[in-house]
Amino acid sequence: MFLQGILLFGFNYWCTYFSELYITSGLVAVIFSTLVFFNIFNSAVFLKSKIQPIVVLSALLGFGGIILIFIDEIINFNLTNTSSKGFLIALAGAFIASLGNITSAYNQKRKIPVIQANTYGMLYGAFVMLIIGLVLGKELTFDISFAYITSLAYLSIFGSIIAFTTYLILLGNIGPDRAGYVTLLFPIIALLLSTIFENYEWSITSAIGIFLVLVGNIIILKKR
Repeated sequence: MFLQGILLFGFNYWCTYFSELYITSGLVAVIFSTLVFFNIFNSAVFLKSKIQPIVVLSALLGFGGIILIFIDEIINFNLTNTSSKGFLIALAGAFIASLGNITSAYNQKRKIPVIQANTYGMLYGAFVMLIIGLVLGKELTFDISFAYITSLAYLSIFGSIIAFTTYLILLGNIGPDRAGYVTLLFPIIALLLSTIFENYEWSITSAIGIFLVLVGNIIILKKR
């Protein structure tokens, strides 16, 4: 549970947020989508799961769709010293998150309940990040504004407790390789919200990209 906590609720987020200091969040979403491939590989290595061709095909379709959605940002990406640093940090975050997925799958195989594992895991992850923050001399602040408190409550309840509980239960039921596919849906949800609140303008490539992601999702969840 400690390992699950520091991987899934600690270093994973640290790398992801840190990478956005150097590259755009859209590119981070593309890079983090490699989690689906890391899960396939790590499941085979650590859980001795068989690599299913249909899962690999779905992952390739979905990842291709994500690339089409963010094609403009990818084309304009310059591999300078700072951007390459951001790329590697984001990739490390995705790999660490995958190891956290595998740890959760292992814990569930050992009949450790998801809610208890998440509760202790989040506690361990938060404690380790607190220690690192203090060692690095970071200031602890809290904003008492309504926007800050409500957004914090939303992230804590819906974005953490409910989201991770449902995702990890799914992971335990269908395996890390197939469950990892949901990371390809994150950018799509972000685009839908951006369309509502930020006037995001759709293009043919983004529409095709979403179509590929959805097709891959249907294939990966379709029963034999």
